[in-house]
Amino acid sequence: MTSSRHRFLVCYDVRDATRLRRTHDAMLGYGDPLQYSVFVCDLSPVERLLMEEALRRIVKLSEDSLVVVDLGPARGRAAERIAQWIWRVAARELA
Repeated sequence: MTSSRHRFLVCYDVRDATRLRRTHDAMLGYGDPLQYSVFVCDLSPVERLLMEEALRRIVKLSEDSLVVVDLGPARGRAAERIAQWIWRVAARELA
């Protein structure tokens, strides 16, 4: 049985500079950055668990914020449209 991959939007606000860098470095192993603290990731259920475990070891939820949004199947049209919208917003902010 093949596990389907889902697209996730991962956003974080980490207050400590060292934890922020470590969080960013960890996230580079799971997805693509849209901004320094915003990633889009196509993950299997096991990869999602591994990512969440890695983040729990770095992020202090009592001080920091972390949001993981399941955008649905990675191959779904809705996920593609949301990713396109995110890229457009990011491009406008950089212009």
